[in-house]
Amino acid sequence: MVLLSRLIDHAPLFPPASLRLPEAFEEDRRARAHPAAFMLGRFVCPSSRLAELPDVGRGVSVVLDEPLESGVWPQPDSGVDVEAIETAALDDLRALADLAPEVYVEVPLDGTLGDSLDELVRLGLRAKVRCGGASTPDLAVLAGFVRACAERALVFKATAGLHRALRSGGDYGFLNLLAAVVFGDEETTLAESDPQAFALDSAGFTWRGRTVRAVELARARRERMASIGSCSFLEPVEELEKLGMLPL
Repeated sequence: MVLLSRLIDHAPLFPPASLRLPEAFEEDRRARAHPAAFMLGRFVCPSSRLAELPDVGRGVSVVLDEPLESGVWPQPDSGVDVEAIETAALDDLRALADLAPEVYVEVPLDGTLGDSLDELVRLGLRAKVRCGGASTPDLAVLAGFVRACAERALVFKATAGLHRALRSGGDYGFLNLLAAVVFGDEETTLAESDPQAFALDSAGFTWRGRTVRAVELARARRERMASIGSCSFLEPVEELEKLGMLPL
């Protein structure tokens, strides 16, 4: 199902899981062996651990948690394929574009949002939004981010607090976020908590009687929302299983 394909960038080294490296690789091995492994995207690694990272069998997204030191970046023969960089720093962004095909920049969700997104468009970079964790953005703020990215044809990824499929107890669900991207009506789709409002099968994604088919879903994932970051792979998968959406 193209809506879910490579959706989850697996980040077991990050909170709240915060696994040690051996346990993180074992958890990732289980994810790769799971029947829903088609949902598995990149392995996410902090730049401070990059020198310890072996070949994980697929692309890596590097979160810059400290300044990059000379010689730390993987060489072509290292077996580590850095496909993306994630950063919250707004300095030296142009230089990062030389290190990976995709660069995701976490932008402040405040009055400077529009200007920040415009700068990313100018530099050919992508946006990143944090949906939970230490703080959770208000519904209107997150809806405004999704809408602003759409207006600029700017690809984004989302992270933090997205283990649940649907909105619950103040937490956003990843199906809500996908629905906001696919259907619009951002405030309403992000607030939706009724599992009966959604349907998902190999032919399309439905929300309250509106259905979008596979070709458009593939375009939405390619041109709008690249992925979500999650320290757990199995929790989101189990959420979909409980809703009867897996296996497809």
